[in-house]
Amino acid sequence: MTAWAQSLIRISNYEVETLQKRLAEITARKADAEMRVVMLEAEAEAERDRAREDTMAGMMLGAYLDGWKLKKAAAEANVAVIGSEEDGARDALTGAFEELKKFEHVAETTRLNAMLAAAKRETAAFDEMGLRRRAG
Repeated sequence: MTAWAQSLIRISNYEVETLQKRLAEITARKADAEMRVVMLEAEAEAERDRAREDTMAGMMLGAYLDGWKLKKAAAEANVAVIGSEEDGARDALTGAFEELKKFEHVAETTRLNAMLAAAKRETAAFDEMGLRRRAG
């Protein structure tokens, strides 16, 4: 394999690894954001339970739920934004894999072509030696 092909493959591998790490980080952030939504829902359910048992809490439940809806909407919007970021990172990773495979294919084709050319030169040299023996 030629030095340029090795360099391109090495650079492509580095890019793939970097994008894999980025995707893992984004996926972890998305899981945290989704957990935040679940925790908000659990908190609201706990407040509803408390409101059933405590009349004072029951009177304040409406105001709590208004604030809770805003928090939940913000948390769900955050999940959506991170989801879009995750989609973009997946697309970038797919593209980097495709580039890596192209470079590997070109390097392999170049290697095979060099082997074929060497075999042809060797065959031509043997043919020439045979012709010289026959002629001489």
